[in-house]
Amino acid sequence: MSENKSYNTINGYPTLRLGYAEVILLGRWNGLSNALYSLQKDNILWVQYNKNTALPIVETYTLLNGSVEVRYDGKSRLLKVGETIDASLYENTLFLYGNTDAELLIKTSYEEFEPEFFETQLLQEEADAIDALDGYTYNHCNRIKDYSLEVWTHLGLPKENIRILRWGAYFHDIGKRAIPIEVLNKPGELTACEWEIMKTHTIEGAKIMREHKVEWLKDAAIIVEQHHERYDGSGYPYGLKADEITLEASIVAVVDAFDAMTTNRVYKKALPIKDAIQELVNEKGKQFNPKIVDAFIEVLKRKNYKWE
Repeated sequence: MSENKSYNTINGYPTLRLGYAEVILLGRWNGLSNALYSLQKDNILWVQYNKNTALPIVETYTLLNGSVEVRYDGKSRLLKVGETIDASLYENTLFLYGNTDAELLIKTSYEEFEPEFFETQLLQEEADAIDALDGYTYNHCNRIKDYSLEVWTHLGLPKENIRILRWGAYFHDIGKRAIPIEVLNKPGELTACEWEIMKTHTIEGAKIMREHKVEWLKDAAIIVEQHHERYDGSGYPYGLKADEITLEASIVAVVDAFDAMTTNRVYKKALPIKDAIQELVNEKGKQFNPKIVDAFIEVLKRKNYKWE
């Protein structure tokens, strides 16, 4: 197990540690949960205020230290130390990007925050299981999650789907837990038989999601199941095509392929960014949904073609 292993408590405080961030539940005062969120450099805290509740909820973020950039509706600015962001004032998804390691104090209605906090503790078990396979898979899953969410928001798609996309993208490869390690990490080409075994990770992953203790996670299973389907119908496991494939899975398919092309693997060296982009363009309408390819390239362009 790597150093990103999650722990349930630190000094007696309930804690989430997912590798890219740490959240410590400090306690409850005046009906509000107080939590310390440690954001690592070059990572993003996604904030989506939930207005679909019987009573308005409190949700604020105060920067305690470090440098954090606030990104909203295509604009960005630096958050000042001591400044508080009130999530209820933002209709769309708000992004808090760590220019350095940083800490934020979260204050929010406990009825909204704590059930999801403790459910996410259960999800840590799955994150650790992925990390145990190899460090590459863990970091890969985190990148797929972040860029998938950026494409979704760039397209202006329903914000209500963000939680499902987040976990479907993050756990898209969870089925690799069922693949023998000698097949998963084989340094050379897979045999035809080994390739058939590898392809089962989509169905196995969807099964894990649908049987998970966190009830709402089953809604993300379809992303896991479909992320290797192809726009022209030549993918797996079911040979779906075009609009038969969910937009969420189509986004993960593009981002996943790009990440695979631009990072070193045990069996190949990384492609330069410009060559990987050309591969995506070449596969528009074949492997990939053309609309998703165009949106992803726009997201990359906005980030100066940086793959973080």
